[in-house]
Amino acid sequence: MRDHVIGIDIGTTGTKTGIYDREGRLAGSAFEESILRYPRPGEVEQDPDEIFDSVVRTIRAALAASGLDASRIAGMALDGQMAGIMAVDDDWNPATHYDSWLDTRCAPWLDQLRPHEAEIIRTCGMALAFNHAPKILYWRDARPEVWERIARFIQPAAYVAGRLAGLTAADAFMDRTYIVFSGFGSGETGEWNDRLLGHFGLTTEKLPRIVEPWDVIGHLTRRWARETGLPEGLPIAAGSGDQSANVLGGGLVDPGVVFDTSGTASVFATIIDRFGTDTTYRCLMTCPHVIRGLYFPMAYVAGGGLNLRWFRDTVSPLEKVAYESRGINPYDALAEEASAIQPGSEKLIFLPHLSGRNTPIDPDMRGAFLGLTWRHGKPHMARAIMESIAYEYAFYLRAVREIAPGYDPRHAINIGGGARSPLLRQIKADALGIDYHSLEREEFGTLGSAIIAGHAVGMFPDLAATARRFAGATVATTRAHPDVTEAYAPYVDAYIDAMATLSPLFARMNRRLSAVP
Repeated sequence: MRDHVIGIDIGTTGTKTGIYDREGRLAGSAFEESILRYPRPGEVEQDPDEIFDSVVRTIRAALAASGLDASRIAGMALDGQMAGIMAVDDDWNPATHYDSWLDTRCAPWLDQLRPHEAEIIRTCGMALAFNHAPKILYWRDARPEVWERIARFIQPAAYVAGRLAGLTAADAFMDRTYIVFSGFGSGETGEWNDRLLGHFGLTTEKLPRIVEPWDVIGHLTRRWARETGLPEGLPIAAGSGDQSANVLGGGLVDPGVVFDTSGTASVFATIIDRFGTDTTYRCLMTCPHVIRGLYFPMAYVAGGGLNLRWFRDTVSPLEKVAYESRGINPYDALAEEASAIQPGSEKLIFLPHLSGRNTPIDPDMRGAFLGLTWRHGKPHMARAIMESIAYEYAFYLRAVREIAPGYDPRHAINIGGGARSPLLRQIKADALGIDYHSLEREEFGTLGSAIIAGHAVGMFPDLAATARRFAGATVATTRAHPDVTEAYAPYVDAYIDAMATLSPLFARMNRRLSAVP
């Protein structure tokens, strides 16, 4: 009986493979860290073949961990990093490295795109960033010898799926959930935009066909069946972008639900039922949902969770050692001390963009504590760091209400390491004025891909109902306090004003100031 499916998540930090049964129960899993290379400042690369090998190994390991006979696997789907890009030649060999979303070498080509930014936002659904469009222009203009070898641009998940299925460039595909990052397509219709391409002398010649996440793009070849231990001919679905898989796996299939991923990056997303684009604040990416007719506006703080780690390691190293020597988690201790501080941290505001701001893109923006007085101590600073994420989310929420008039958030689902902090959940619930829920389940990407795989082979006919059923029980609910929400409102305004006021200052500092010898 074929009653299990495989979901594979190709993330920035690593590759995860999960095998799930008909009830969404995890039967076996495996993880392998990514290898990122930094050839020069601003350059971040991955080797496509190393990514592929990690998938083969984690499939084999997950299958072994499950103890299942391979004949019980019905299908597989892969999700992966969305904003970066790579290319293949006619025979599906890598023509480029994977040009990571963290790589900024394409920055000069943003100037070519800038005159058309308003049209790109309206059509694709997001403002300019280090995504597909400037990267494609980089390969064309800066590396013409490579450009000649490129048959199709694709994403890492598509590369792996295509290689497992023995595809050629003529079969190249990209599912529609990635299109928000393309710069050249329509997030609403899921099609390439010839007008946008024409602005830059491009056609669809080197671009993949756009498919649905559940479209079967091929079947596992004999060679890779032997290497993975899976049955030859196994259906392989196109899959989706990693954030789209997370949203589906988290059961976010109803308008108004907020999805908060509290990890190294702090990611804010919500579900709406119409395509709208953020031309006012330019912070939202309106991503197509796996389920047609739904979209999830998304924005993020690149170093959200990293800020607390920086504070722990750099500002409070002695306390960290002392806590650990007593068997206390330093994050828990910092949070306990910060919980004694009143909301607003006694008029102390932190700017959390230590490496620049991503949504909206502002590479010159930096971090800062504003309003320090003699009264402030480390607990105030720790709380202000937590509150800064909430203030940034409140800014995103304003943008959502701009593109979706009448939008009323129902509640937030919180995942990631930061979801374990009761104080951080309470701060965000109060600043946004919405209740926060934590789920029993912690892995959503591979689950989302597994749901797509099951839908592709007829195991899960109703995507939305399956996602709701599999998301898991709520294990903690944090209620928003209306009086605290009201008290936080002027702090949100002050934070937004500070960002607008200090952005040009940081830009001048980065241009004019240099290190003293």
